[in-house]
Amino acid sequence: MKTTYKEIREIEEINLLIEQGNATLKELGYTEHSKKHAAKVSDTAGKILTELGYGKHKIELAKIAGYMHDIGNSINRHDHAHSGALLAYQILKDTEMSLKDVLVIMTAIGHHDEATGDAVDPVSAALILADKTDVRRNRVQNPVPATFDIHDRVNYAALSTKLTIQKEKKVIQMELELDDEICTVMDYFEIFLERMIMCRRAAERLECKFKLIANGNKMC
Repeated sequence: MKTTYKEIREIEEINLLIEQGNATLKELGYTEHSKKHAAKVSDTAGKILTELGYGKHKIELAKIAGYMHDIGNSINRHDHAHSGALLAYQILKDTEMSLKDVLVIMTAIGHHDEATGDAVDPVSAALILADKTDVRRNRVQNPVPATFDIHDRVNYAALSTKLTIQKEKKVIQMELELDDEICTVMDYFEIFLERMIMCRRAAERLECKFKLIANGNKMC
């Protein structure tokens, strides 16, 4: 590829859009969507395709899409996947990346939100799985536990999260350990059921099954 993931991470405009989006969401009471989340989603998306045996080109596209997927939050949280896709197109078409690759990344970003999107190819599937399984305590930006909403409680209760890819069994498995004094498994499903259904469909696009184990119990 003429434009690499490493080069994308160094583009000031992209990083400013990510941080502007995160600053806005923090003011609105949302969990962290900073460069840390972007990098984690990117790394996980790349890992998924790597362990499933996809080629370096698709892996690189998934990592770029993962890093840029939330830039639309700089405009508005509502419909951020679509606005982010349009922003990504405008930025990437001015790089040395081929138009075909730009469109793959644009499509993946435009389809990562559970309200309107779906996995349409391996890159979008990897992005969805990586994004929807990033549940961790340090994503909570609200410093006052007494005012936590359910999203804050679920993320704060996450003691550990592990995503494993079992290529031979064709299984993508998420293992989640929650502090049930803060948040129950049912609380998790109250807000994440739609996301887990999206993960199942994304895994199917990769010809795998999605499994969720929460506090040692197989949930799906």
